[in-house]
Formats: sequence, C-alpha cells, structure tokens
Amino acid sequence: MSVLQKRLEELRLFKENANIRIQTLGYFRLWRNSIKVNSKEWNRDKTVQLLQYLISNRSRHALHKEKIMDHLWEDGDDRDFKVALHGINKILEPERVSRVEPKYIVRQGITYQLNIEKVWIDVDALEKYVIIGNESFEIDNKIAKQAFKNAIALYQGIYLPNRIYEEWSIEEREKIQMLILGAYITFAEILLNEKPIESIRLAQNALYIDPTWEDAYRIQMQAYILKGNRPQAIKTYQKCVAVLAKEYGIEPLPETKKLIKEIEGIS
Repeated sequence: MSVLQKRLEELRLFKENANIRIQTLGYFRLWRNSIKVNSKEWNRDKTVQLLQYLISNRSRHALHKEKIMDHLWEDGDDRDFKVALHGINKILEPERVSRVEPKYIVRQGITYQLNIEKVWIDVDALEKYVIIGNESFEIDNKIAKQAFKNAIALYQGIYLPNRIYEEWSIEEREKIQMLILGAYITFAEILLNEKPIESIRLAQNALYIDPTWEDAYRIQMQAYILKGNRPQAIKTYQKCVAVLAKEYGIEPLPETKKLIKEIEGIS
C-alpha cells in the first residue's frame, strides 16, 4: 500500500470509528455513537453557535474566551459562555463523570479548542481528500480519482447555511468553496478523455456554485468537442462571455479565447 493509499484508508477508518461525527455542509448535524442528536437536545442556539465557532477556527491555536465571546455575542457575558460550553460538553459526552476533563473540548487556562483528532468533521475530511487528490494528480490517477470523488460526495451545500451572515463563518465558507471548485475542475480534467459527459456534469456543478468560474466553461468546451458537438462548444463559450460581461464587465481569459479560435477553426 502506497503512502497516498494509506492516507485515504486512514481517513475512511477515522470516519468509521469516530464517536462524534459532524456535518456542516448543507445542514448542521451531529452524530454521537452513530445516533443523530436531535435539535431539542441542544436546548440553546448559543450552544450550537459556540460549537460552530470552534469548528470554524479548528486550525488555529487555542482561542481566548474573551475573543470568542466578542465574535459571537455582542451583549454576551461570562455566564452565556459557561452555559454554552456546558451544553456542548453535555451533547458530546452525556455520560462523562463530574470533574473528569472533557476529551473533545480542550481547555488550557482561559483558552479553548476543539480536539480535531477525536472528532470527524466533513469540511476537515473534504480538505484532506482534496489535498490527497492534488498530490496524486500526476502520480497515481486511480488514487486521485478516488480522493476527488470522496471530496465531492461530502459537499452537500454551503458551509453552515444558517450562519451566512456571521463574519466568523465567512473565511471557512470561502475556503471550502475554493476547495470544492478546484475538486470539480481537476476531477473533470482527469476524466476528460475517458468520460467527457461526466466532465461536463462536474463542470456544471462548479458553475452552479460560481457561474463565473471560467475553468469550468473551458472544460465543457473541450468535452463537447470530444463528443463531436461543435455547436454546443461554441454556445458554451458565448454563455461564458455573457456571464463575465454581466457580472464583472470583463472578457474571457486569453486561454479561453485561444480555445474558441481552435474550435471555430475545426471544419
């Protein structure tokens, strides 16, 4: 088993064996020991907010309590934080014995951090799959396909859709959008000669997320030519021109213009 294969397998086993699994894409859901926690168990929205904030900042150093409160609740106080933190620990470890340190929320003085080595989170897994896919793109086509397929399967919609107006969720949302767009396009490139129709579908999924994503139009143009559908390739370019003009008042990139010239030159 290669190093890349081993990393894929480790990701699969981590999800399979994790006692806590969290979905943030499309919906916010949490499973404890494979049983989904229902909305009534959360009791307070501030409990959900705090956990989502810790997820959004999972890659940073431990977070100071005052900074967390400033980002989450303008009118919040120390009691709000304590109640929300208690609610999270109760959700994650309902059987935890009193005075035993929580294992999922790590506390160091007045700083807090989510223990991502013990919690499976969809966005974290998606990012790791994309990294494996990119690393194996020119090394092992089979692993790259599987990695991008796994990443795409995890994408069920935008990150924390119920927090789209919260500033603290923007950075993570934008990062995931870039990752999934890259996954769609790179996977479409891998499949272009083998399955051009699938490449068209993957590129279209990217355009559903961002209608101005020019790479997706080029993939579709190339795929239509491979299928012998020159008129549709030209229509795709025309749509690209129209969308870019409407959204940004710009023309397509030189590589896109070069591609349409090659297509128009096909007899």
